[in-house]
Amino acid sequence: MYIVIFIGFMILSLIVSQVLKSKFKKYSAVPIGRGYTGKDIAEKMLRDNGIMDVQVVSVQGQLTDNYNPQTKTVNLSQDVYSKSSISAAAVAAHECGHAVQHEEAYAFLKLRSALVPAVSFASNWMQWVLLAGILLVNTIPQLLLAGIILFAATTLFSFVTLPVEIDASRRALLWLNNSGITTAETHPKAQDALKWAAYTYVVAALASLATLLYYIMIFNGRRN
Repeated sequence: MYIVIFIGFMILSLIVSQVLKSKFKKYSAVPIGRGYTGKDIAEKMLRDNGIMDVQVVSVQGQLTDNYNPQTKTVNLSQDVYSKSSISAAAVAAHECGHAVQHEEAYAFLKLRSALVPAVSFASNWMQWVLLAGILLVNTIPQLLLAGIILFAATTLFSFVTLPVEIDASRRALLWLNNSGITTAETHPKAQDALKWAAYTYVVAALASLATLLYYIMIFNGRRN
């Protein structure tokens, strides 16, 4: 049963990823009003929210856009940074949404940041602890339990990430609409792009939960 669920999530993740890439490619060909590039969008949204100490920089890669609270930079991939399109506007505004969250001390963002050290530690060790725990489940069950705890930390992080990402998109879309960057024609396209981006986090969180439950089943079944 777990293999079926695992394969199902793999297929679902692949589908969502391909649809997301297709959507962004499609909306990259749709120009945004006023000819604003992603860099222009990001800088304007930051200014409109009174944020003056965050820089907008260009980074390598595709869909590598992120906000770094440590360096206070909105990092935009080259296509987003320099292009004027619905996709560029949506992504740039979304990442600035995280900057606004940081400025306002958004609760879920603070929680996610607090979890980073534990999740980093768990990610480095859990695969080895889980493997050893499964092999030695009948002799040292505590080892598998330790692996489950480590994996649970990463699962918790995945679910805490969901409201952070959804709220950043909500802030982005609200600002794009209120500032007149998007119109009645282009706004639904920006919504669609960010909706599919959010689905990737939903699928990842559910897959992580399913895997966690599988390890718990192994642990509980060790007496049989």
